[in-house]
Amino acid sequence: MLLDALAALLEMQEDFEIIGKAANGEEAVALVETLQPDICILDIEMPVMSGLDAAERLKGGPCKVVILTTFTRAGYFERAVKAGVSAYLSKDNSSEELAAAIRSVMNGRRIYTKELVEDVYVEENPLTGREREVLVLVADGKSTKEIAGVLHLSGGTVRNYISGILEKLGVKNRIEAISYCREHGWLEPF
Repeated sequence: MLLDALAALLEMQEDFEIIGKAANGEEAVALVETLQPDICILDIEMPVMSGLDAAERLKGGPCKVVILTTFTRAGYFERAVKAGVSAYLSKDNSSEELAAAIRSVMNGRRIYTKELVEDVYVEENPLTGREREVLVLVADGKSTKEIAGVLHLSGGTVRNYISGILEKLGVKNRIEAISYCREHGWLEPF
């Protein structure tokens, strides 16, 4: 219903033509490859394949990607920028603001929600790449022993990483660490 409403709002613009609608990220990537639109609008949380995963798959292609989402978290924004998205906008924007942003993107500009740009500079993810790998595996429900096996580390090393993660984040336990990182969009798998 929301997809149809968004399409109807954008179709009201004289210079826009909606050539496809996808129910999930995987379908969106396939439609972009088949229909070759100028712009693809994605949400962060989409079934089958997230909007961020879809944006990464579309990176470097001729189609410009616009993320339109309620998730205005710095971690998601950072990942979207690395995926080369042309715009990252909040669903709080009006349809006129969205249309203006799309026109700007078509003219080669990048449009990012101001609050997100400010947040990125306020709080960066303090975890190293290895610490993020460990925490992603913890969030997947893996035990210390299983994490050690996956990452080819000793159990003691994994416990040291987990202690470091808790200290850096200023949290008491693994559950709080997972929750804190999810809130900031830092718990995306690699």
